[in-house]
Amino acid sequence: MRAGTTSTRWPLIARDGELTAAITALTERSTKALILAGPAGTGKTRLAEECLALAERRGFPVRQASASAAAKAVPLGALAHLLPPGMDLSDPVRGFAAAAASLRSGGSRWILMVDDLHLIDATSLVLLRQLMDAGIVKVLGTLRTGEPLCDTLRSLLRGDSAHRMDIEAFDLAGTERVLRGVLGAPVGRRTAQDLFDASGGNPLYLREIVLGALRTGTLRKQGELWELADGRLPTTRRLAEVIAARLAPLEEDERGVLSRIAVCGPQSVSELCRNVPPSVIDRLESAALIEVAEERQRVTVRLAHPLYGEALREALPDVERNALMAEEADRIERHGARRRDDALRIASYRLAASGTADPQLLLDAACLASHSNDHPRVLTLLKALPDDRRSVGAQVLMGDALFQMGHWSAAEDILSAACAAARGDEEVLAVAMTRVENLLGRAPLSAALEANAAALSAVTSPVGRYTLTINEGYILISKGNVTEGLRRLEILEDDVQRAQYVTPWLRGVLTKALGLSLAGRTELSAAWARRGYDAYVGLTQEVLAPDPAAQKLPLVLALCEGGLMARAAHEGAEAYDQLSESSSVARMWMSVLLGRTQWLAGHVVPARHWYAEAIALARRVDNAIVLRPALSGLAACAAVQGDITVAESALEACDALPGTAGFLSEGELRAGRAWLEAARGNLTGARELLAEGAASARATGHVTAESLLLTDIARLGAPHDVAQRLTELAGEGDGALLPVRAELAVALAASDAEALGTVALRCEELGADLLAAEAYSAGAQVSRRVGLPRAATFAENRAASCLARCGDVRTPLSARSTAPKPLSEREREIAAAAMSGAPSSAIAAALHVSVRTVNNHLHRVYTKLGVSDRRSLAEVLGAER
Repeated sequence: MRAGTTSTRWPLIARDGELTAAITALTERSTKALILAGPAGTGKTRLAEECLALAERRGFPVRQASASAAAKAVPLGALAHLLPPGMDLSDPVRGFAAAAASLRSGGSRWILMVDDLHLIDATSLVLLRQLMDAGIVKVLGTLRTGEPLCDTLRSLLRGDSAHRMDIEAFDLAGTERVLRGVLGAPVGRRTAQDLFDASGGNPLYLREIVLGALRTGTLRKQGELWELADGRLPTTRRLAEVIAARLAPLEEDERGVLSRIAVCGPQSVSELCRNVPPSVIDRLESAALIEVAEERQRVTVRLAHPLYGEALREALPDVERNALMAEEADRIERHGARRRDDALRIASYRLAASGTADPQLLLDAACLASHSNDHPRVLTLLKALPDDRRSVGAQVLMGDALFQMGHWSAAEDILSAACAAARGDEEVLAVAMTRVENLLGRAPLSAALEANAAALSAVTSPVGRYTLTINEGYILISKGNVTEGLRRLEILEDDVQRAQYVTPWLRGVLTKALGLSLAGRTELSAAWARRGYDAYVGLTQEVLAPDPAAQKLPLVLALCEGGLMARAAHEGAEAYDQLSESSSVARMWMSVLLGRTQWLAGHVVPARHWYAEAIALARRVDNAIVLRPALSGLAACAAVQGDITVAESALEACDALPGTAGFLSEGELRAGRAWLEAARGNLTGARELLAEGAASARATGHVTAESLLLTDIARLGAPHDVAQRLTELAGEGDGALLPVRAELAVALAASDAEALGTVALRCEELGADLLAAEAYSAGAQVSRRVGLPRAATFAENRAASCLARCGDVRTPLSARSTAPKPLSEREREIAAAAMSGAPSSAIAAALHVSVRTVNNHLHRVYTKLGVSDRRSLAEVLGAER
């Protein structure tokens, strides 16, 4: 993509609602002025230009004027090009009257756009006011917020006839919309967040950052998504000039305050005022260069925009920057380093300023960085340790950081050395837990189990044995062995108050809830998941366990299989945003489960996006366990959308990866290949793949995965082969999807139109829209075959309605659906009146037609919709609304 192609519509793509509101207000008869106000760079000028163009297309004559500081010194300088030549201003009244007469000659009110209205001269403002009051001109102006306004301008903006719209910076959602619009494809959620954070939602800054990133290749299309490469965001010369101009008028003491904040982060007002007068802080706040806020009974100052920090840090010589960091470290130590992250800040400042720091301080700081999932910082701090201070604890921290960043081999080298050096239960346990986690990534199941067993034989404390026993269940379920894993976790207490050891209990709860959901026991799974989440949130002590939101992984799975798909999608997306931004395994898995939830709902576009998100996250850290189910899911989505090339590419990448499918069934990965074969027309081959996958899922206790795969066999033409087994599975679990899948297969096998309609309605209630569409479509085929055309039409209409919620999707069953015949405007009008209970005679009288005409129209409506009476009509059209 060429950077220049994205230059014109930046402020508009996320402004559709504002644009509509603005042009509506401008063209109303009562409106004399529309003012678009906002900070510099929010796109108000571009929005005003688009409004002007829309007004012109609606028949308004339009003109433009641009105010400036230079023209402000000249009376009528901004409007001179609009006035008649030789206009005599010695008598302002007669002169203005002559100008009005000249400008009125067009015969209709015209619209004048004035950019930077706050810079217009007073004489021009008086003339504008008279032209507005005379009904000759409407003013479309832009105004920069924070600028002083003269009394004349304030008067012009007052009253009901002047409409002001404040154009704010983009929020995160607006940033995502504008990025998708200009790039032509979605961006990864982390990339959108990074660009939003860097730009502060300012359209000008966002545009320049993205253009710079495109030019340097830092922003690239990776698979389905646009993603930023790690590292610093590039900018453009224009952006550098804009920021430099913004900071240029600073006085020395003001720049000193901003530089300290840029280098050392937010500062307390009281601390800053030790070195500068409070008036300096007031001036910076008035200039919108800083923000002052109260945080935990402490008034702090931060930069108003992150890009100011980049510019200020670049302008500082290394010596001055290092001196600021050293001073900040001294200041924190003088105050007793009481805050939780003070050790991390001191160590980081000392290390950056001088290249060295106290070893114990480095260790303490690394622990804090690890707890915050700042894994690159952990490695930086620990690499500065002298060799003789790299204890087993330090090696565990380093091994964990390497594992989290995807450096599996390097992590194993360090952790195996730590394992040999470990002494005592505490060290043995710490090494084993981290090493097992790393081995789960690339090593076979036996290697992780052996490492855990070796540690179990070495520890003697009750907490050590309890932790490692639970860890064995975690290993088994994480590798897909649900049945055996749940057996190991039977020792788990059902309440944190009764649990002797909180950290292993939390891990056990998360794992057990996952296993129960996979085994089809969704109600119990959801109860355990909520129990773990509530316990974590209620803890006052710090525990070495995942984010609280990670406890919602099994909840999403349980809600989905329980038939609460919309709720599962909502809970999952909320938890995803709560999880750490760093390379969190829980975040990757949440993306996979959200993709799976949307896939089961039949909403293929969001499913494909979530799978792409998981792929992007997993590729950053080379996590094959997450990549494999994500790539398979993406392939399935692409296949039913007809993107054969994308599906083939995803499966080729999946097949090249080592490892397992994690806690998901290995058999479930066959679905991607099966749906590709189905898209190619090879239904027999697709069903064989699904049957192999179902057998694999059955062997490991994955009830929900087996049910899903067998249902796909029914959907692809062989319901007789799977109906009995699906009925058995419906009795093994309590999730709402299990019985519905069985009912679908039985109805398909029996070619029972009534049963298919019933199960379709049930699928709709659960949110499984594609299954519902397929059931309706199959029922329509049966009804038409047995001579029930009206029932067939009704089912086809319902199928089309469900498919509309699924996007551009075609499966063998849904492809049979016939597009419904649309109602004409008159038919819809009469149908609406009939729905309200009005008799045909009343409808005929209201529309000035005969009763026979009304009844003929109603008959055609009934035929098109496949209904037979007004009550059914109300049900169908009411559902459409």
